[in-house]
Amino acid sequence: MRALALFSGGLDSLLSMQLVASQGVEVIALHFNIGFGGNKDKREYLEKASAQVGAKLLLCDIQEQFFNEVLFSPQYGYGKYFNPCIDCHANMFRQAFYKLLELKADFVISGEVLGQRPKSQRREAMDQVKKLVRAFGQESCFDGLLDRKGDDPSKPKTLDELLLRPMSAQLLEPSFAEKQGWVDRAKLLSVQGRGRTTQLEKVKELGLEHYENPSGGCLLTDLSVSRKLKDLQVHRQKTQQDLVVQDNVLVKVGRYMVVGNTRLIVGRNELENAKLEAPHPLMEQITLLDCKGPLGLVEKSASLDEKKLAAQIVLSYAKSESGRDYGVQVGEKTFNLSPLERAKAQSYLFLT
Repeated sequence: MRALALFSGGLDSLLSMQLVASQGVEVIALHFNIGFGGNKDKREYLEKASAQVGAKLLLCDIQEQFFNEVLFSPQYGYGKYFNPCIDCHANMFRQAFYKLLELKADFVISGEVLGQRPKSQRREAMDQVKKLVRAFGQESCFDGLLDRKGDDPSKPKTLDELLLRPMSAQLLEPSFAEKQGWVDRAKLLSVQGRGRTTQLEKVKELGLEHYENPSGGCLLTDLSVSRKLKDLQVHRQKTQQDLVVQDNVLVKVGRYMVVGNTRLIVGRNELENAKLEAPHPLMEQITLLDCKGPLGLVEKSASLDEKKLAAQIVLSYAKSESGRDYGVQVGEKTFNLSPLERAKAQSYLFLT
């Protein structure tokens, strides 16, 4: 037997993998990158964490698909911020089932705990995810996996039956994997609610060293990122441009500024400068030629005056002197400009 596990990096998904792997099932940990999982590179941690429970790690980049198909048109709407949790989770299951076909796996597991997260792990929310997954299961690629008429007991009738939530399994309807005896339901758990007692006791029992406590993780639940994303969405509509997947960097990294009818991003450190160097089809770089300082990004569609002002703002955050001109390259054009006063530059910040 082979199972694919949605692995966020958190404790619940880690323990879910252990509960299944300990029963002799090969487990492959799927870590989906939707573009809003934080700015820190977690690959080393993910590898160590999955390895300690006997699972292999597979990183899956679905940023573009999520951005184009899920983020702006969720069937079940958003949480408190710009977080389409239910549709997002269902989409991860969808991508996991595509991988299931590719890797010839048998079922999918998730670390969800009944009642732990108010938006996505209520019983009602899990039922909504189930409806979405069942709908995805109508795709022809799953024809060989399912027996839609229900005549063959060796196959599930619907795709959602192949989902197993080991942490709360004993509180939920038995999955196909349990019914078939692929896993022993008695060895799964009945955890519910927001408490962590059972999980921490299990960690101690197993001697796990690499694990993360839940902390939200997704930047779409961050007020600052959410407000920037909404502003950029409205701005792009006004300028008759479509949002592109590279825009996720603009709302996560650097100082986000409104300069006239354009948007400017200014890096705050070397790491952010490096992230802003990635090509963006709608933005061009502001590079300082005569002094050390941050990298900026301004919209290609900005007016000449807006680009000059944007360059002066970038200079104000550099190691520059007031009243002195410096060479600045904006896209393919070069200007000699003096830095704006810092206080004036800060007045353009979208969020202060």
